[in-house]
Amino acid sequence: MSFLLDAIVIFAYFAAIIGIGLSQRSKSGSVEGFTLGDRQIAWWAVLASILAAEISAGTFFGAPGEGYALRNFTYIQLIVGYLLARVVVSAVFIPAYYRHNVVSIYEFLGTRFGPRTRRLTSAVFLVTRVLASGTRLWVPSMLLVLVWHLQNPGEVLSPTKEFLLTGGALVFVTLATALYTSIGGIRAVIWTDVIQILVLVCALTFSLVFLLGHIPGGWSGAARLLTAEKDLAIWDWGFTPGAGVWGNIKGILEQEYTVWAAFLGSTFVTLATHGTDQDMVQRMLTAKDKSQSAKATILSGLADVPITLVVLAIGILLWVYYQQNPDPLLPRSSTGVVSANKVFPHFILTVMPGGIRGLVLAGVLATAMGSLSTALNALATSYVRDFHFRWFGEPTTDDGRVKVLRFGTVLFACLLIAVALGTAWVTAHNPTLRILPIILGIFGYTYGSLLGVFMVGLFTKGRGSDQGNALAMLAGFLVVAYLSGLDIDIAKLFNPETTLKHPDWVPVIEFPWRIMFGTIVTFAVAVAFRTPQTRGEVRGD
Repeated sequence: MSFLLDAIVIFAYFAAIIGIGLSQRSKSGSVEGFTLGDRQIAWWAVLASILAAEISAGTFFGAPGEGYALRNFTYIQLIVGYLLARVVVSAVFIPAYYRHNVVSIYEFLGTRFGPRTRRLTSAVFLVTRVLASGTRLWVPSMLLVLVWHLQNPGEVLSPTKEFLLTGGALVFVTLATALYTSIGGIRAVIWTDVIQILVLVCALTFSLVFLLGHIPGGWSGAARLLTAEKDLAIWDWGFTPGAGVWGNIKGILEQEYTVWAAFLGSTFVTLATHGTDQDMVQRMLTAKDKSQSAKATILSGLADVPITLVVLAIGILLWVYYQQNPDPLLPRSSTGVVSANKVFPHFILTVMPGGIRGLVLAGVLATAMGSLSTALNALATSYVRDFHFRWFGEPTTDDGRVKVLRFGTVLFACLLIAVALGTAWVTAHNPTLRILPIILGIFGYTYGSLLGVFMVGLFTKGRGSDQGNALAMLAGFLVVAYLSGLDIDIAKLFNPETTLKHPDWVPVIEFPWRIMFGTIVTFAVAVAFRTPQTRGEVRGD
């Protein structure tokens, strides 16, 4: 199997992205220019950048994997909460950030509560984002492992070779992304995001059309094979007949995709990711004003609907395709079960024609580089504004301050590489360990605490304090960690045979519910403390 034409397509993509990024250097010579694009970015470009940040390589493979495994569209239910939350973010969060003229959104909490809250929340963001983004860097590199197996059938890839293969790829992608991000700033991030989202949409559209053309009868032909009870379902109430009131509540909290998770759980998830995460909010603040930002934010939620439908449809059609065309080489787990998240990349590599295959692989790189570039810019901004200038002093010139921001970008590129290499090493040598679910789910453990503090700052006048907020965030984290079974996951990480478990009546909540519980607990504890009089007069509204 030759990948020469694909390599040419991918090389051309890299050249175009890096060229566009470097072209923005002249407009990124000030702090406002480097971090916020002088607040002059068109709303449609902000919209594209938001989409690029939301769709990671994990989503590119994971959402089709959900469609393949479930054979339905119940994942789309979560879009309801995404849209509801975007309205709240646009009406409350974004106007407050524009009014206070913040660059790092944690500056708002410093004004409202004090420096400890600002530094604590910024630190939570920095640690969470480094772990999550660094770990996700490993995901697209698994394509190289699949390519190696296809080129060397029957041979065993040693852990060391797998580590060198995936590690080399993720280092190259990170350094290439860091190059244009550190030079071009947020403008480079946004304008490359525009190209990346176009490549992604083309890749997904072609994949859907290609699959439909390879299934007799197209969609109607596929539907004839999808006759199980929940096949092609869109809504799922999550009720279990005869389970009783608490049994049904517990069951709903232990499910990811139900109507209740859509209206409650995913609303809190999006409030946190789009209202309290510097990575996402920073691009919203590049718009000319709060109304332009709101337009981009809300329309990005509407654009999520067709994109999500397409990726789920791809997963469903992949299941039909491999029912009709069995493939003994489909990636499987150690127990012999097909690895749903690897079916789409396997299909790309083995069925799609050369050149077009390169376009789809470029789409995978687009998702990786799009989410990575935004993470690097946001991490550098928060670190420099909230910590570096305080520790080492702030340069007196814009040129000096931008140099520090570029240093921060390179610093966090190195940190992300370190986390990604660590992930690659662990997965290559210990494929059964559950370290990935722990790290990838860290948003759920920490972002409820962030959202709870922001909501106290935005929706109350005289409640919350530096000391109280720290206690509240700790309480929120501990409650969510326990309800999510993190204690069990950590125990199994060190002893896979552990029998540690929750009492039967205590639910082990799924991801959409973690941020909601963390927010409620954090908010409840934080409002018990009174804001010092000198701070209470500063409100989010």
